[in-house]
Amino acid sequence: MSESNQTPAGGEAREAAHEAGSAPAPGALRRALRSLTRSTPATVGLGLVALHVLLALLAPLLTPYSPTANTPDQALLGPGPDHWAGTDALGRDVLTRVLYGGQYALVVSFAATACAVALGTLLGCVTALRGGWFDDALMRVLDAVLAIPPILALLVVVTVLGAGPAVIVLAVTIVYSPQVVRVVRAAALGVAPLDYVTAARARGERTLPILVREVLPNIVNVVSVEFAMRASWVVLLISSLSFLGFGANPPTPDWGLMVAENRTAMVVVPWASLAPIIALATLVVGLNLSADGLAKAWGVDRVKESS
Repeated sequence: MSESNQTPAGGEAREAAHEAGSAPAPGALRRALRSLTRSTPATVGLGLVALHVLLALLAPLLTPYSPTANTPDQALLGPGPDHWAGTDALGRDVLTRVLYGGQYALVVSFAATACAVALGTLLGCVTALRGGWFDDALMRVLDAVLAIPPILALLVVVTVLGAGPAVIVLAVTIVYSPQVVRVVRAAALGVAPLDYVTAARARGERTLPILVREVLPNIVNVVSVEFAMRASWVVLLISSLSFLGFGANPPTPDWGLMVAENRTAMVVVPWASLAPIIALATLVVGLNLSADGLAKAWGVDRVKESS
């Protein structure tokens, strides 16, 4: 077949492929956004997340106190005009530490979630496109990793490498990316046999360009829901690590660490423990409601894994 005959055929194949929907249509995006904004739970969830982001950004402007400076003469004070949520055993303003703790929670949790979802998405798409022995070998390895409880795996990584934000991000990426691989692989397996992917392979395109141009645009809904869902779990898990003494190091303002430090004085200053608990709970609830609303808007099941 001559080159002049091949080009129109390739162009027609590519045009037909994109007509079949190699990327979400703008109308579908608008409908998803409209569905998201019309959902009361989703609106509440997005509002809670936005409020936490706003408070974390404005923390230096909202409080005159330092989150780490000790003032022993102000220790164990109840709520008052100078300290709205009281002070802890070291005289630190509780509300200030809660506000700055939001910065730590959001930055570390979202960074860890982004790394886990990015790695999981890449591996999930590649294994779905490659198939064969590579798919079988990788999935069996992931099955073995997933058999380990997440909190135990995190504790092992943190114990070996030490505490700190970078180590926590790495640990969460190692623990949660296998779960993302399974979900994304299941979504990519539904796209891999379609005509536009077959046409791209027939044109001789390599795996990475096919992944970026043809597969990812069709599973962006699954990936976005997966990010929102994992983020809520990661926030709670990182705070749990800090509560157990394997996360943030004192005097870092961290919600889990604040609960651990002040739990013995709950009878005297209950707000020193209740304030970070309320902050953590509202953020997790907001992320969960946002994930549910996003899943309904995109028409994605939150539990959609395949081996």
